[in-house]
Formats: sequence, structure tokens, C-alpha cells
Amino acid sequence: MTEVRTGQAAEKLDRQTFGERFRFKFHDPAFATEADAIGRLEDIAWDAYQEGRKSPVTSRAGPGFADPDYELSVEWQATSEKLKQAQERWSQPGTRGRVLVVNGSARNDGTCPGEISKTWRMSKLIREVVEAAGQECDMLDLSVVTSEYGRNIHPCKGCASTAMPLCHWPCSCYPNHSLAQAEDWMSEIYERWVSAHGVILIAPTYWYQSPTPLKAMIDRLVCADGGNPDPSSTHGKKAAEAKAIEEKGWDYPKHLAGRVYGVITHGDVAGIEVHRRNLNDWLDWMGLVDAGHYAGLDRYIGYFEPYYNSHDTLDADTRTQEEVRNVARTVSTAVSLLRAGKLSVPGAGLKNPRAK
Repeated sequence: MTEVRTGQAAEKLDRQTFGERFRFKFHDPAFATEADAIGRLEDIAWDAYQEGRKSPVTSRAGPGFADPDYELSVEWQATSEKLKQAQERWSQPGTRGRVLVVNGSARNDGTCPGEISKTWRMSKLIREVVEAAGQECDMLDLSVVTSEYGRNIHPCKGCASTAMPLCHWPCSCYPNHSLAQAEDWMSEIYERWVSAHGVILIAPTYWYQSPTPLKAMIDRLVCADGGNPDPSSTHGKKAAEAKAIEEKGWDYPKHLAGRVYGVITHGDVAGIEVHRRNLNDWLDWMGLVDAGHYAGLDRYIGYFEPYYNSHDTLDADTRTQEEVRNVARTVSTAVSLLRAGKLSVPGAGLKNPRAK
């Protein structure tokens, strides 16, 4: 068995530093009247931190798990069960087609920018087309992580690089109550991806890349591509056990395979084509199906023009608006074919000689 390398982690915080960080969230003078109560909460949090109570509420895994007696987080179990139910509904031919529209912009008028994003406006064009086709449209607006209290997409910790079976489906890295990493939106986002027959990503280009909320979601979806649905098989995060499982052979299950997709990227100066191709490549890798030529779009809106009037520029760019609608029409058509069992995917069923 290959060696588990350790020695990078920082030392645990001392009591004073922990207290300073804990109390920082109560910086508002309005909390001063509750200083004693906050102090008592701090003592409880310090105890949880010292003991590493990541998942303080657990229950027995039960039948169907590698170790039925292993104590699993009840939060993880609830999310896992929702995903199983969503996959069951997804596979039933009688259900309505469902398109997940992911607004990848970090910007909205509920926070510092004070104005909606062009991405959001184009997302609404997509919704109109999808709903007109008689399909459900689920609008996932990732910008709320910048404007809504308690909305967080925590970063991926890279468990897959230790061993793929250590990356659980759904992700079990969060919530981590001992580190105050409790609020994690991904438990809901996983279910929305599983429930979708089609997915349309639409995003602005920030410095040649996806905006932070979109990239965070993408990274946390690594567990959908090869993730282990049974944390009891690795007894939580036991690196050596995960390495041993992968060494014997791992099948890298693609939990979101078979859904169709479209991608739209836009910008004002550079990077939109590379950005769109990156998103396409990622979705292809996960086993989703490109809906076709008109399902991919990268466009400049106001190329090298000012920012202040960019919404006016979008108003005037009726061709781009129609191209956005065409992405939606293409994906909606592909969803209909998928639901009818008429979508042909060349290469489906072939075995990948380089599974990963």
C-alpha cells in the first residue's frame, strides 16, 4: 500500500486566537449587551473545536452500506436520500422535462453593484423559452452567495487526489460543525442537478475564468464524477482505507451522466471562447450530452465599450438575445427527445480504457 503523506496541516489554534476569531462575527456593537451569552457559546464552540466534532449528530448507516454499524452524519444521510429519490423521479418517463438554468454571475442588485447582471437578464430569456415548451425551469442564481445571509458554497478540499473513494457522493466534507463550516448550499444544489434532464450554464467571463460562485460549484461537483456513495466503506475520511479500495479497482461512477446541456459565455474584452470550451469540456467529462451546435454560444456584449451603459448595449443587441433563445430551444428539444427515448448518443455503452 502506498504511503499516506502527512505534515502540511497547521497547528491547532490556541484558545486566545480561537476566541478572537469566534467573537469577530459579533463585531456589531448591538451584540455588546449579550457579551456573557456570547462567551458561553464561545466556550461550547471551543470544546467542539478541540474535540473535532465535525458531525455531532449521527445515526447507524444500516443495511446496504459496507459497514452497517458505522455512525454516519444524519445531514449527509438526508442529502443522500434526497439524491436517490431525485434520480428515481428523473428516470421515470412520465415526469415532465426539467431544465436547470445556472446563472453563474456573482453580481446582483441586492449587494454592492446595485444593479442586476446581464447574465440574469439572459437567463430569463431562457426561462421563457423552456416554459413555453411545457417544461419545468429551475433557475439557480449563484449570485445569492454574495447577497444572501448564510448562503455559502465552501471550497472543495481535493479528497479525490488522495483516492477517489475518499470523495463521497454527495460530498461529506461539509457541514463541518467543529470548524464553523455549517452552512453549505451544495446539499441543495446536488439535488437540483440530479433532478434536471437538461442543464444550461450561462456566465460572464471574469479574468478569462468562471466567476467565483460558479467555479466553487464546479469544484464541489467533482463527487458527481467518480464519487463514492458509501462513506462507511472508508469509515469517514480514512485515507489509507480509500487508497486500498482504489488500488483494488474503482469504477468512477458518473452520477450525472445522460443529462443534456448547453453553455453560454459572454464578456466585454477577452476570454469568452476559452471559457465556454472549458465548461463544455467539463460537462462532457462528467458524461453529460452536448445538445448540439446551437446549444453553445460565446458572445461579446459591448466589445471594448464602457461598462456604465452595458445594459443598453444588450437591449440593442437583439441578435445575441435571439441566439440565447436558440440555446434554450435546442436544449429543450434535446430534453424532449431524451424523455421520449429518442436521443441517440454515439459512443454510448463503450468502455473507457482510461477510466477516471
